[in-house]
Amino acid sequence: MRIDSHFHLWRPARGDYGWLTPAAGGLYRDHEPDEFAPLLAAHGIDAAILVQAAPSAAETEFLLAHAELHPWIAGVVGWTDMAAGDAPARIAALAGTPKLLGLRPMLQDLSDPAWILDDRIRPALQAMARHSLVFDALVRAAQLPAIRVLAARHPDLSIVLDHFGKPQIGDAPGSAWMDAISALADAPNVAVKFSGLLTESPAGADATTLAPFFDHVVRRFGAGRMIWGSDWPILTMAGTYADWLAISHALLAPFGSGARKAILGANAARIYKI
Repeated sequence: MRIDSHFHLWRPARGDYGWLTPAAGGLYRDHEPDEFAPLLAAHGIDAAILVQAAPSAAETEFLLAHAELHPWIAGVVGWTDMAAGDAPARIAALAGTPKLLGLRPMLQDLSDPAWILDDRIRPALQAMARHSLVFDALVRAAQLPAIRVLAARHPDLSIVLDHFGKPQIGDAPGSAWMDAISALADAPNVAVKFSGLLTESPAGADATTLAPFFDHVVRRFGAGRMIWGSDWPILTMAGTYADWLAISHALLAPFGSGARKAILGANAARIYKI
């Protein structure tokens, strides 16, 4: 099974996407299943994981409703208020929803890079581990050390790092990002999404541009802990679905068929328990 582990749907009129304004250009419109499903079919992708884009319980319900209507949506990575006193109960209720696979606080938007390590959050993280939910880590490179501490504190929590931790992609990987990735890879409960890289890159980026970053991540995490995703429709700010697949296949070309199948679907199925 080939799985796109990371895509979004939204309707701006719902009103809970604080970052999604008319300044976002072509992203500031409805993005619906009927627009995305043909891309999957055209490229031989069997299923996809729908990921939250707003820090609200209402959006998670909106995404779960889509997932129930469309069998090709393998599941949802949603949101809940992890600092709330009743967070464990909320998480237990969400875990009872068949297509809820994980949760994602929008850490990249928080001013405190170590917010996730606050003692108030610990009960929510323990509840996630107890209910076998995946923690998607949406962070910027400077927040990677906090995720390494998180992984050590909660060894039973499955963590997936989104978008390689959003490195600044230019001529060469920065040493701070490389060191942080290496440290994070030492935690066996962490995997990484091979996604979201074109929008972190200069215009015209290709496989050659991304190769030093990809090579470092796969060298440290291995093919068994890497998961492919598109980050559609945010991807469209920098290229098409076909563009990203072509770049991905170019980077994966040196791998054997087993490793390619793992990265392009089997790892997501295992880690998210699809």
